[in-house]
Amino acid sequence: MPNQAHPLDKIFHALADPTRRSVMERLSTGPASVGELARPFAMALPSFLQHLKVLEESGLLRSHKVGRVRTCQIEPQALAMTERWLAEQRTLWERRLDQLDDYLINLSNKEREE
Repeated sequence: MPNQAHPLDKIFHALADPTRRSVMERLSTGPASVGELARPFAMALPSFLQHLKVLEESGLLRSHKVGRVRTCQIEPQALAMTERWLAEQRTLWERRLDQLDDYLINLSNKEREE
């Protein structure tokens, strides 16, 4: 489906930016208001809100508004999906590297026998 991005595409896109990764690191300690999240960054609030929008659209965070305060928090399901994908990739590549190692050991043993 070329016009529909896989959820992981959106997540990795969101995490590709250092500002958004910093926001996620901060949110790993607990929910925070938009003002609190924006404070460490030298950018206009509308620019910072674009970063939050990317994170929210990727599913990595959710926000809710009470009165005039918007609070953000991590969405654990998106992180769990990413972790599962990474674990699958790690398993796949470890298996492939083990196979390559076995092949090279067998090849080396055959050369010694000759």
